[in-house]
Amino acid sequence: MLSQLVASFATLPDPRCAGRTRHRLLNLLVIAVCAVVAGAETWVDIAHYGRLKYVWLTSFLELPHGTPSHDTFRRVFSLVDPLALEQCFRQWMASTAPPLPREVVAVDGKTIRRSFDRGRAQAPLHVVSAFATQQGLSLGQVAVAGKGQELMAIPLLLNSLCLTNTIVTLDALGCQYAVARQLLAQQADYILALKGNQGRCHRAVVAYCKTACFDLGATYAPAYDAFDCRPGRWVRRRAWVLSLCDELAALRDWPGLRAIIAVETIRHVQHQPGTHAEIRYYLTSCPDAPVVLIEAIRRHWAIENSLHWVLDVVFREDDARSRDRVATRSFAVLRKLAFNLLKQGKHQPGSLRARRRNAGWNDEYMTQLLTCARQKDAATFDA
Repeated sequence: MLSQLVASFATLPDPRCAGRTRHRLLNLLVIAVCAVVAGAETWVDIAHYGRLKYVWLTSFLELPHGTPSHDTFRRVFSLVDPLALEQCFRQWMASTAPPLPREVVAVDGKTIRRSFDRGRAQAPLHVVSAFATQQGLSLGQVAVAGKGQELMAIPLLLNSLCLTNTIVTLDALGCQYAVARQLLAQQADYILALKGNQGRCHRAVVAYCKTACFDLGATYAPAYDAFDCRPGRWVRRRAWVLSLCDELAALRDWPGLRAIIAVETIRHVQHQPGTHAEIRYYLTSCPDAPVVLIEAIRRHWAIENSLHWVLDVVFREDDARSRDRVATRSFAVLRKLAFNLLKQGKHQPGSLRARRRNAGWNDEYMTQLLTCARQKDAATFDA
């Protein structure tokens, strides 16, 4: 794993003057990744980790000038080309954990909320990520200046990933002709949430589904009907997968469109009055069975629950008060590198928070994370 990481980032251009550097760029990267895995949240934390772990780091890094200071980490990661850094991250993931066949790859954006700077009229940084929901790994990211520019980042991110034979899910912002056409060209299928931003298509689908699915004497029975009963929460989900017909003539120009999906969710939550119903619509090019399509729609939310939530709660990304655009983007990549290493280190029981703590305390476990070494009788390192 460490050798693949170094190989993927070996092409990252060093922004410093040649011959006037004391620390190799790859050494800074490896120390920073290890520090973030172990719980570092700032450049000061990373430098402090390097000083404390100097002896262990020298077991696989050449550090003739010691470990870098926090100013060196901050300066270098503020100068490095963020596009090249993000591309190296995507190359690393493509070489270590490419998406599985028919895996659901969810694409969505997240704002790093405290990266704003009122003095420069700078809005918070917005990062669009791709998430392999079955493996639970971040495949890559593209950062933009704000949420309003997310649509510009989606084609760039998709084009940089190998998506052959996968199912890509996007919210309503990504429900665009160009995005659907691009995914088909990459030999992927899509499930796109359809809302009012596609006014003519949305109105046609809503009107057709009302008579075909929801009115009394409706033409079609649901292809999926199931209850989800959990303590204090009851949900009934019904879904219809409908082929194109004359009533849906407004959708004929959609590239590769095979069907529309209507999902009705009826939810009752304990201690909340009444029952809440919601209907959502999707466009899909997938030839899969209805149960597969419904599962893919539900898996899309894994990017919120298993990536964005973890970045906020475990890695405290929203609390990071970084104003420099490039440094913020660089640290976002470091967090995802650390996230993937921890997710792949499943030989260690416990939560991600416990794994981060153990990685900081136990060099042997950190070595396992970096090398993905799996011992048959691996001893567990108690937090």
